[in-house]
Amino acid sequence: MEILNLLKKCELCPRKCRIDRTNGQVGYCRAGYEIKAAKAMLHMWEEPCISAGHGSGAVFFSDCSMSCVFCQNYNISQEHMGKKISIERLSEIFIELQNKGANNINLVSPTHYVPQIIKALSDAKHEGLKIPVIYNSNGYECTETLKHLNGLIDIYLPDLKYYSERYSVKYSKAPDYFHYASDAILEMYRQTGSPVIENGLIKKGLIIRHLLLPGMLSESKKILDWISDNLPNDVYISLMSQYVPMYKAKEYPEINKRVKPQTYEWLIDYALSIGLNNGFLQEFGSANDTYTPQFNFEGL
Repeated sequence: MEILNLLKKCELCPRKCRIDRTNGQVGYCRAGYEIKAAKAMLHMWEEPCISAGHGSGAVFFSDCSMSCVFCQNYNISQEHMGKKISIERLSEIFIELQNKGANNINLVSPTHYVPQIIKALSDAKHEGLKIPVIYNSNGYECTETLKHLNGLIDIYLPDLKYYSERYSVKYSKAPDYFHYASDAILEMYRQTGSPVIENGLIKKGLIIRHLLLPGMLSESKKILDWISDNLPNDVYISLMSQYVPMYKAKEYPEINKRVKPQTYEWLIDYALSIGLNNGFLQEFGSANDTYTPQFNFEGL
């Protein structure tokens, strides 16, 4: 099957809009046939095993399958700012990032461009791309889409944002988020396994990100319980405290504030108490919007 034919009746994400993106139609995410991106850069602010040294070769894709009211990248995810690039140009960007010394290729919010990315990665690997490839996702994925990536992706870096549908609908307009995200994470683990880290850098495996939201400690504990019950205890978790109320968060008073340091410490203690010992923590200085890249089409 020609991989780009998946765009003729798009079911790449759980929205399953079934529109023909090869014929000018766009669905929920607003992505069309052409790739749209906002920046390609050496990114220094990911987890240490991803960014240490020269940095991660991040490509930030525009558009998104979710509508998070607190999104830090809202101008590219929901306001759809971006520059159109060809599959051929994307392949060149991968090689250019490798030549700049990138530790890896970091595909940020790639779901709605999977067919084009598969083609670009295949071409780049033919031209000498050798560094690991990271699929950096919001977690709202279809396992059928992920199966097309088997063998091309070395590292999966998904969010696991919510356990309860009432929150995923209220804050991200994503019905059945946990159903899809949990199934997707199991498929990601099946493809890559637990992290393999050499000389401080990840070469292969799964790291699950979870961002603690204000007033949602019990929700976060349920997510950690699921991870503990369904994955080996050597899985890596990145527990994040960097929440900053942005975009439309001011319309939701309960999340229009920072996370309390003590609450984050309680979550860390809980993770350790259930045997989740591997992963990464954040200092509270990271709860700062200065860590959000400026999307100026650099590197495109």
